[in-house]
Amino acid sequence: MKNRFLASLPPDDYSLVSANLTQVEFEKGRLLYDPGERVDTVYFPHDCVISLMTLMENGAAIESSTIGREGGLGLGTAFTPRISLSRAIVQVPGSAARISASQFQDIVRRSPTLQTLIHKHSDALFGHAIQSVACNALHSVEARFCRWLLTCHDRIDVDTVSLTQEFLADMLGVQRTTVTAVAGALQAKGLIRYRRGVVDILDRQGLEAMTCECYGAARRLYEKLLPISFE
Repeated sequence: MKNRFLASLPPDDYSLVSANLTQVEFEKGRLLYDPGERVDTVYFPHDCVISLMTLMENGAAIESSTIGREGGLGLGTAFTPRISLSRAIVQVPGSAARISASQFQDIVRRSPTLQTLIHKHSDALFGHAIQSVACNALHSVEARFCRWLLTCHDRIDVDTVSLTQEFLADMLGVQRTTVTAVAGALQAKGLIRYRRGVVDILDRQGLEAMTCECYGAARRLYEKLLPISFE
């Protein structure tokens, strides 16, 4: 089980959930929810990465958080019906498991362990979003780019990340020309190889040295609240 949230469940609780899970494959760019839509499905990523994007009236967007195999999307529906507050889009393709919100709600009512884990995940995700706000306002595009690559790398099994220039610009809240310049600078330092729509991570330690404090802060928060998040 690649999803750490599901893997952390005791056998009885996991059996309740797994009996209702469906495995799915997501392509890059798959839209899961838009703001205002009812959240009717809960997703547990295995090796895909889901971005939560905040949208502006003029069409601009910026990423507020990401969800990978450390948790799930739509977990809050376990307690009450929810509408999506952001755009949830598959940023890195891969596999996931899904369950209907109504089925998940019925299971959670019977599982105090699941209730506790969901609250911890919500705290970690909220902390991640708060850190992102500070990071976007205070740190350089280069540091934020390194942070995003490292965060993504924690959630997948390979060193190659499939990303378009458009997605990178939206995630970082900058122009595409800025993405090209930053990626080129990191490539010149031997940290990544940047091809059309693909980033190869060549030197993780080098990226860690160039990123800002926000990467470590968010990672420590997840590890504190969800201890097996990045094993």
